[in-house]
Amino acid sequence: MNCTCKTPCNPCRRDGRVEGERRKADALDLLAVHRESVGRSAQRALIRLLLDHGTATADDVRGLVDLPDGLNPKLFGATPSPLAKRGIIAADGFTRSCRPEAHARPITVWQLIDRSAAEQWLLAHPPLPAPDDTSPTVQGLLFDTQETAMPTAATAGIA
Repeated sequence: MNCTCKTPCNPCRRDGRVEGERRKADALDLLAVHRESVGRSAQRALIRLLLDHGTATADDVRGLVDLPDGLNPKLFGATPSPLAKRGIIAADGFTRSCRPEAHARPITVWQLIDRSAAEQWLLAHPPLPAPDDTSPTVQGLLFDTQETAMPTAATAGIA
């Protein structure tokens, strides 16, 4: 595949893929490697906060869960959904984010609905070990080297 770039702001690599596509693939690779352990940590943190305080927000969870460098914190948006679908938690209105980079945008306040189910979930879902940062990339598992289409929600880690 030959380069079709017309501007210097989007230089192509030797294999013909634009730099933006390479960066997207790298970010999705990083997410694929870390998604399960970070997602589990975030869900466990949310449940612990709710057990202790009754309500919590994504800001509260983000303050407790470390993200590997380069991993987009937007993945925290998917944290409550599976717990809400199980009837463990429910939305309880909105508040403004306290993080300066969030520009005071509205975020959901979550409340604990079923304490017993939350405690059982914690027992059934122990912490997962963080992946070894030296593990090989998983790009070959997710994408064909010529892939240029946007990933689905499931492959992007937001389903």
